[in-house]
Amino acid sequence: MFTTQTPQLRAGRREWAGLAVLMIPVLLISIDNTVLGFAIPAISTGLHPTGTQLLWIVDIYALMLAGLLVAMGSIGDRVGRRKLLVIGALGFGLASLLAAFSTSAEMLIASRALLGIFGATLMPSTLSLIRNIFLHDRDRRVAIATWAAMFSGGAALGPIVGGFLLEHFHWSAIFFINLPLIAIFIPAAIMLLSESRDPNPGRIDPLSIALSMLMLTPLVFAIKHVMADGVDVLFWVSIAVAVVAGAGFILRQLATPNPMLDVRLFANKVFTSAVTSNLLSVMGLAGFLYFGTQLLQLVLGLSPIQAALILIPGLITSIASGYLAVPIIARLQPRVVVPCALVLNAIGMGIVAFTPEHSVLGMAISFLILGIGLGTAEVITNDLILAAVPANKAGAASAISETAYEFGSVLGTSVLGGLSTMVYGSALQSTIGAKAGQSQYETLGSALEYAAGLGGSAGDRIAEAAVAAFDLGVQWAAGAAVVLVLIAAVLTTFGLKGAGRLLPGTKADSMESQAKDSAAAEIC
Repeated sequence: MFTTQTPQLRAGRREWAGLAVLMIPVLLISIDNTVLGFAIPAISTGLHPTGTQLLWIVDIYALMLAGLLVAMGSIGDRVGRRKLLVIGALGFGLASLLAAFSTSAEMLIASRALLGIFGATLMPSTLSLIRNIFLHDRDRRVAIATWAAMFSGGAALGPIVGGFLLEHFHWSAIFFINLPLIAIFIPAAIMLLSESRDPNPGRIDPLSIALSMLMLTPLVFAIKHVMADGVDVLFWVSIAVAVVAGAGFILRQLATPNPMLDVRLFANKVFTSAVTSNLLSVMGLAGFLYFGTQLLQLVLGLSPIQAALILIPGLITSIASGYLAVPIIARLQPRVVVPCALVLNAIGMGIVAFTPEHSVLGMAISFLILGIGLGTAEVITNDLILAAVPANKAGAASAISETAYEFGSVLGTSVLGGLSTMVYGSALQSTIGAKAGQSQYETLGSALEYAAGLGGSAGDRIAEAAVAAFDLGVQWAAGAAVVLVLIAAVLTTFGLKGAGRLLPGTKADSMESQAKDSAAAEIC
């Protein structure tokens, strides 16, 4: 199949301008994924959510993204990726306004769900358009490095922007930042992006979409429920629904000639290892941002803007390491670089997990190291994922990659955030007794607000107990993240054997890979 070789066209000014336009929705999605970080204390005291509702406020966005990315990638392949981008951007702006004017925890959860739905229309088109715009392997790697840098950089930038806005405005201001970006993006996309679609798209499959949501949503609910209430009948029912729906989804994809999600791609161990690496590394980042931003403000006493500044070195290194990964991978095998990057992630988390007393400097160093590892791994794994498929199937591969990102974000908040919340509640209850079951102790923010209102020695005792309990929860969650990332490092060490054959430009670059890229260029 891959026998015809043609010169790969280098990108021109229009292509690079198109890349700049595509970075706007990437920033929108990644910033909104983490911008709530520094707003959590303000939302806790403003809307008074329960601990579970607070997790849902953070998680529902990424959950809807994860559940609908594959479906939206398939729709974009069918109706046109640029068209879907523009429609999604309009909806994203309207949902942002609804979130900004939320007056209850339930309304904010619903608004964040809408943001996730429209966000799912944006993400698959960005990476698949990059695969179709940039035909030359070097241009594509630089473009993917830019995409990864913007994605990880935007994830780190979210709390920084949120911290700045919260210093001067109401917490709802964090949703208004989407509007000027959307106003710039829509006309620029129409002018600079060419329409792109799959010439042989799969049909829109409502049943597969429903099965994917029935797989993910009960699973996340079960994780949150077991952290809050332990193992009970509701937990097992949720797990059973998720397993049955997941099995039904996989069987339906295998039985369909042109499936919504080509699960056969996971038979390629390089593809699977790269996707797993993305999921677990983002899971660690999401957990860090969930508990780290609260720790900086509520435990270490920083203002939102001061806490945001602590993350800037990590943001810079995350972006820089993504670009440095391009020349590094030209000399070293992916199976060496990716595990080493994941070990750096583990070291960054380990500083938080095993430091007896947290400090501002320790948190800054932790995020700095985490940024280096994350930025390096993302560029390489995304190039591996895209190189494994022909250009006309880039939408499906992109959707799988981005689903791993978003589901990793969901799991990071659900598992690691839920673990920290569970340990916090247990430790606080053992310290102050039955009062820990009351609503004012649901979150650290509400506990400190209650303690301040109570005043005196009793208030001081409650505040000290709440801070100590939260600090213990953070250590447990960070320790769990270390274990998960080290597991990913071991898996990629063995799973990325032969990955050089899928990554043009490395020393292991083979004629088969070059021929495959040439054929993909012809398809474009």
